[in-house]
Amino acid sequence: MTALPAAFLGAPLAHRGYHDARAGTPENSLAAFRAAIDAGYGIELDVQLSADGQAMVFHDDTLDRLTPETGPVRARTAADLAAIPLPDRSGIPTLPEVLALVAGRAALLIEIKDQDGALGPNVGALERAVARALHGYAGPAAVMSFNPHSVIAFGTHAPALPRGLTSCAFDPADWPDVPRLGFAHLRDMPLYDAAGACFVSHQANDLSRPRIAELKTGGAAILCWTIRSPAAETAARTIADNVTFEGYPAALPRP
Repeated sequence: MTALPAAFLGAPLAHRGYHDARAGTPENSLAAFRAAIDAGYGIELDVQLSADGQAMVFHDDTLDRLTPETGPVRARTAADLAAIPLPDRSGIPTLPEVLALVAGRAALLIEIKDQDGALGPNVGALERAVARALHGYAGPAAVMSFNPHSVIAFGTHAPALPRGLTSCAFDPADWPDVPRLGFAHLRDMPLYDAAGACFVSHQANDLSRPRIAELKTGGAAILCWTIRSPAAETAARTIADNVTFEGYPAALPRP
């Protein structure tokens, strides 16, 4: 198991980059990642799979919310997706494009979005694409997913890279496609060790869960999502080692 680099425990992590829709800087855009670097923050981002097996930096399964197009991201090729404008008129970036931009200047926390549809084992292609993109990357990078099978699959391709579980209270109302019997299993994170995980990024308002304390006592780094105010950050830091934030300028560590 590779420990989470110290870079992830210092500067707060800008959720989907340091984005601001009102200022014309969309989430998961190259502009949002530049803004995070310029402000001294780390970066959290999401990846989805293109039809031709490329890791695309985009949060949603579908194009509908953020672009003028509709339908699944995975139905379009990387070239097609690059031509679809985000609100700032830039295209959807590939993970290699983002890596070239960041170039080690910020900690990069990459969330692999579930491709199974129910957080099950039908995964592999996106994990291979992410590992391929990260091969030879010299900057601090770590990978995580709500789907523990994704983390396990990624570890088979890039065993030396730090990886963890994105986690939450798993309210069934928020996960309509996941079998109800699976929620207790996911909350308890029994596959943490099998995934070779060294950290979790947990839902901020659920940090008091006993399993989080157990993992922290066992040496896991505890990150959390998504903090939206200084007060919420102060509360989260009583448990979490670092925060993923948006919507306000999180304080940087003192030199």
